[in-house]
Order: sequence, then structure tokens, then C-alpha cells
Amino acid sequence: MARKRRKRNYFDDSHNHERWLVSYADFVTLLFAFFVVMYSISSVNDAKYVSLSEALDDAFSKNNKVKKVIDPIQIGSEPTTIKPIILENPSAEEIIKNRQLSEEILKERRLLQMVSEQFEDVLQPYVENDLVEVKRHDFWIELEMNSQLLFLSGEAELSSKAIPVLKKVSEVVRIIPNVINVEGHTDNVPIDTVEFPSNWDLSSARATSVVREFVKNGISEKRLSAVGYGEFHPVADNNTEEGRFKNRRVVLVLMSQAFARYGMNDKERAKVLNLTDSVEPAKEEQVIKRNQ
Repeated sequence: MARKRRKRNYFDDSHNHERWLVSYADFVTLLFAFFVVMYSISSVNDAKYVSLSEALDDAFSKNNKVKKVIDPIQIGSEPTTIKPIILENPSAEEIIKNRQLSEEILKERRLLQMVSEQFEDVLQPYVENDLVEVKRHDFWIELEMNSQLLFLSGEAELSSKAIPVLKKVSEVVRIIPNVINVEGHTDNVPIDTVEFPSNWDLSSARATSVVREFVKNGISEKRLSAVGYGEFHPVADNNTEEGRFKNRRVVLVLMSQAFARYGMNDKERAKVLNLTDSVEPAKEEQVIKRNQ
């Protein structure tokens, strides 16, 4: 009996566990392609962008082409330059107009202007020799006299040549009511004598001597004051002989009546400065507070 051969069905029952690599490789390839596309979109062509920008500018500016200039890159830093600040310097007339000062102030200012011109006229020889200088300000004037014109070195007694000078000055200021401040100044050379232990004493004594001479010439004592500044308000360099010469001086300051401490009383000063309306309520407020 023939032996029947049994057919063996050959089939592989084993499973391939590495098939996922194919899918993973496909996914990675797609992901790489995606990022390449995104990068190409994000990269802008500068030339095309500038061309498009100029086209838009030309369209929206009604054919007025705006030329774009690309500044070259600067290497290093440019030197810094400081531009001066221009400050406003209003004239005296503008200040008076802005503050709405009264006609009395304008009248007094014109009076001081006239007095300064008279000083220059009667003291012209001394002005030409730089021994006297007249300085004009809005509400006061200064008559600056060098000490050589009035005193001997280290002395506070008036010299003989000072008497006629102060007499001419007295004739000018006698007819006006303005307060006169007499200021004494020295250089920085120390002085230490029995009579003048310091430059304070010397400058004060010199100012007092000038005040006494004014009184002799008929100027009221109520209008006068004497101040000694010593060497602490120089107008020139004390390190040079020329500077020290200029610093040794006596200055007459004629103050406006409205701004001098003893020029006018409060009521007169308020009237001149147009402050009457503001002064009276202040007085009423003080009375109310006292009554409370």
C-alpha cells in the first residue's frame, strides 16, 4: 500500500516586528519637507520687498516718489557737540509790560536814567581815566568809584581830591528822594593794624566816610546807609595788580523807591506796583483771624 505523502503547507507564521520603521521614515520625511516649506516661506527676498514697498509708496503718494536713502553704517562714534541754550532776555519795557507796573515805576526809571547820564557828564574826566564807572539796571543804578580816587592806601580818611568829586555827586543826588547805599570793597591783601584789624573794618570805615561827606553836603541821613563787603565781592582777578586795583572801590547804589527797604511805606509801594487790590484783602484776612 502506497504510502500517501502528507502535504505540508509551508507558511510563515512569524510576525515582522520592524515594519513600523517604514512608517516612521515616511513620517520623518514628510515632517522635513514641511519645515523646508515653512522656512522658504519665512525667508523674505529683500530686493523684492524693497521693490514692493516702493511700488506701494508710489501708489499712495499720488506719483510723488519718495526716495529712500540708506545711510552707511558708521564706524565709531561721532564727537558730541554741545549747542548753546538761547535764553530769553526780555527788555525792561517787556518786563514792565508783563508785570503791568504802574506809570510811577516808569517815571522813576526814567528819573534814574537821567541821573546816570548826569553822573557821566559831571564825572567825565574820571570816567575816561577808568576811575569811575556808571552801571545801569532796571530798578537801580550803580556809581562805582575807585578807592585811589578817594583814599590813600590803607586809609579810610578821604583824600583832598575826593572832596570835590563827592560834592559833584551830591549835587546830582540831592534833588531826588531815592535811597543811597554806599558799599565799601577791598582787594584780598590782608590788613592787620590797630585801627583796621581786617578788610571788613577798612571797607566799612571807607563807606562810612563817604556817607558822612554826603551828610555834610546836605543829603538826608535817612536816605543813606554804609556797608562794608571786604574782599568778598570782587569784580576782577585778585591775582593780578590790575585786578586788585579794580576791586578796591566804593559803590553808590541808588535804589528805586518801590524796591528800597526805606524808600516808601507799604501803602505807597503797593500803589506804585499796582498791588492795592491784593494788599487790602490780605489786611482784611489778618483782621478776621485776630477776631477769631
